[in-house]
Amino acid sequence: MVEILISWIGSTDLESMRKGTKGDGPIAQACINKDYSDIVLLSSHSAQDNQSFLSWLKPQTKATGRLHEMELTSPTNYAEIYNAASVVIESSIEKFGNDAQLTFFLSPGTSAMAAVWVLLSATKYNATLIESSVKHGVKEVDIPFAISADFLPEYYKQTENNLKRLAAGIPIEAPYFKDIIHRSRIMQETIHRAQRVAIHSLPVLIEGESGTGKELFARAIHKTSAREGKFIAINCGAIPEELIESELFGHEKGSFTGATGRKIGHFEAAHRGTIFLDEIGELPKNMQVKLLRTVQELEVKPIGATESKAVDLCIIAATNRTLIDEVGDGLFREDLFYRLAVIVLKLPPLRKRAEDISLLTEHFLQQINKDCKDVPGYEKKTIAAEAENVLRNHPWPGNVRELQNTLTRAMVWTTGNIISGDVIRESLLPLPANAQKNEDIMEKLLGNDFEINLLIEEFKAHHYKRALDKANNKVTVAAKLLGLNHYQTLSKWIKQNNWKPSVE
Repeated sequence: MVEILISWIGSTDLESMRKGTKGDGPIAQACINKDYSDIVLLSSHSAQDNQSFLSWLKPQTKATGRLHEMELTSPTNYAEIYNAASVVIESSIEKFGNDAQLTFFLSPGTSAMAAVWVLLSATKYNATLIESSVKHGVKEVDIPFAISADFLPEYYKQTENNLKRLAAGIPIEAPYFKDIIHRSRIMQETIHRAQRVAIHSLPVLIEGESGTGKELFARAIHKTSAREGKFIAINCGAIPEELIESELFGHEKGSFTGATGRKIGHFEAAHRGTIFLDEIGELPKNMQVKLLRTVQELEVKPIGATESKAVDLCIIAATNRTLIDEVGDGLFREDLFYRLAVIVLKLPPLRKRAEDISLLTEHFLQQINKDCKDVPGYEKKTIAAEAENVLRNHPWPGNVRELQNTLTRAMVWTTGNIISGDVIRESLLPLPANAQKNEDIMEKLLGNDFEINLLIEEFKAHHYKRALDKANNKVTVAAKLLGLNHYQTLSKWIKQNNWKPSVE
């Protein structure tokens, strides 16, 4: 029997290595506790840290140590963690065959990594689970039957859903949608719909506020499709009105003053590919008529040409408006709207996917740290808990783009390596004077993204801020305005959110 310990290298293990204390840290403790034949380590840390840790651990165990360096977009990306762990496990089984006795170590790494070990041991591999602590040392973990009984039906339900999606021709994993960072159910459903659309060549209308990722979705749809041509993105609001027809449909030589040669329009250039018409609502009425024929007949007629040319393309349009309202106001052609809106994808604003904010924050900080690593004097940034709380409570009218820009500003203003709540507040742009939520809090739809505790916190934050502003930050006065019996209630909330108003 070959005893194999498989574990991620955690930050605590690296700290122990840097201290140089033998037998310290979870992995070293596990090696001392039991003689393993083989130790397989997964790591998303730097190559230098990985090799240093392996060299430090080697004298503390008789086992052969094998290192697998894994690149993760996030330490909480379950799909990537699951795939990485599965590859490593299968390689161990292939190497030792039926003699392999697997042990998964839960303690090192993130909670997502631990959850994946539990998942794999409960559903796919007959493995022992262990954990460690300073007080109790290393011990085996027994997953109670009740937990398995609750967990497994959900797992099999997910498997069934995957089979249904495969039957519909939709890939289980969406490699071209991986740049859309999310964990919320509403975004999962939106991505699943986009994947289903991608296997067809139907016109798509994407509606969503600025900064929600409309072009990101359009590119992912194109890449997931079987189209061999280019993806061409056009901002309809950025082309001068007198040039729009030439830019979209092209022109023949001599068709107007200055037409010194033939020009291929964007529609013709996108033949066998996808054309993305961003801000379609900005298109002038006269161009809407010509676009209607192109969408209907899939053919273009350049300026000055006597014949139309057939084009094979997928048309994706996008707008930050509600286009049916534009139709009602006479600003957009009704017939064109219904030609474009064969498939409609509505992208949720960031305030409706609040559970994605922490994941997006982590992703953008990793990106910022990577981009700034060669900047003289730059220190790698992390974010304080109270700063994350500020981010979660902001309405984000500029959506994901605004969050990214806010973190970039916070990075510039932070002199150390921790971004504080105060710095985040300074980095937030002021809200528009007429900023309102799109729906009444009392009428918010139940299900999907509904979280009553989050709504309660938003309601409290709004009125606490109003009272403090009116009371010039005097807590006792603000508490009376709010009808609180004790000002300590307000003081506790202020402390939790790292506010700094004066107390009488």
